[in-house]
Amino acid sequence: MLRPYFFILTGCLLFAFGIAQTVQAQDSAQVLTLQQYHRLILANHPIASQAALLPEQARQELRIARGTLDPVLSSKLYRKEFGGKEYYNLWSNTLRVPLWFGPELKAGFEQNSGQYLNPENKTPSEGLGYAGISIPLGQGLFIDERRATIQQAKLMQGIAEAERVKLINKLLLQATKAYWEWLLQHRTSQLYQEALELADFRLRAVRARVQEGDLAAIDTVEALMALQDRQLLQQQAQLELQNARLQVAVHLWAESQVPLELQENTIPALTGAEVATVSPEELQSLLAAARTDHPEVQKLSLKGEQLDVERRYAANKLLPKLNAEYNVLQRGFNLQPGLMEQQHLQGNYKLGMSFSIPLFLRQERGKLQFTKLKQQANGLELVQQQREVENTLQSLYNELQGLGEQLQLQERMVANALTLRNGEQTRFENGESSLFLINAREAKFLEAQVKLYTLHTKYAKAKTSLYWAAGAIPVE
Repeated sequence: MLRPYFFILTGCLLFAFGIAQTVQAQDSAQVLTLQQYHRLILANHPIASQAALLPEQARQELRIARGTLDPVLSSKLYRKEFGGKEYYNLWSNTLRVPLWFGPELKAGFEQNSGQYLNPENKTPSEGLGYAGISIPLGQGLFIDERRATIQQAKLMQGIAEAERVKLINKLLLQATKAYWEWLLQHRTSQLYQEALELADFRLRAVRARVQEGDLAAIDTVEALMALQDRQLLQQQAQLELQNARLQVAVHLWAESQVPLELQENTIPALTGAEVATVSPEELQSLLAAARTDHPEVQKLSLKGEQLDVERRYAANKLLPKLNAEYNVLQRGFNLQPGLMEQQHLQGNYKLGMSFSIPLFLRQERGKLQFTKLKQQANGLELVQQQREVENTLQSLYNELQGLGEQLQLQERMVANALTLRNGEQTRFENGESSLFLINAREAKFLEAQVKLYTLHTKYAKAKTSLYWAAGAIPVE
């Protein structure tokens, strides 16, 4: 009569712990996969939206820099009367067109009159038109402030993109680790829930056997203590699961920066934390890519190019300011047919030359040396950053390999713990063991199973960190 209880108890134990190893979601549960989680983050997270603004900001900075090459139209009108006398009327109009390679085109129209007009400003009654060019022959011949600013703004676009990747990479690292922690607590909670149900079933079975006189009444206390212990474990697991869900929900946002909450029936996907070995060849590929594509390395490389532009501009400042300007003149505003004839050009022009240079060039030489020092510092920082990236990658790869070996060992330990528990159950059915020993074996099995889940989570986090250290976490 007692034998059916033994078979029922054994069957329940095997079934419950089989479920603990292959947890299945309930029909009403909604699974949030890691890919869906990533898509939600990249679509609506405020940090992701902020990162998306960086390239546009860099484009606008380039637009601002290119604005220094915009043509400028200006007009001035001055009139003076005093004591009933008209002193002068001055009307000047100028169009300046800077060229990207240094010179500047200039065209204008002047019409001046008055009793006390400066002879230098005297123009024909129909006005004086002119067109010409200003050419830098010293400073500004090869590079000037406008060209340096534009070149640096172009490089800033690459820096902004690297900063965007860095922000997204860091965000995905934090969010993905939170997801793996959620999966760990979900699995642990389910495991303890099944263990709790099993302990409750055993307590009822022991009470039935005590009533039949097959077991001593003290065994009821042993079964009750096992139930209470698992109740504590389940309560702690539920608390940690709730906190893990909150950490995941922190990264969930709807459109217009509306925060989202995880529904009670939402669970993580039970796949994705499995061991997927990273080969030495893949490690070498990650190392090669990180040396050039890592956001921090890219930023320092581009900063070095910006400093090179700054150095060339500072070196150009050592040259004297030597500018030549030539303007052809004509009466009136409309173009005259013979404007470009040699006779007209030789008799109607305005030519100018200007020259200046500081005698000691202390400011210019100081600026050049200071820029060279910044270049040297940036180069040293770049070398150090590349070394840190390589070492971090290698360290995480070693950790990943070690965790893979630990996982294999822990899986064997779980299998051995299950074998011991089942063997103890058989001995108990044969009257050769006690309920205390069965509970002890099951506690060891639970401990080994939780440790296996923890190692799977550490492995998944380490693999995520490996790709983060390489410069970009892959997102499907």
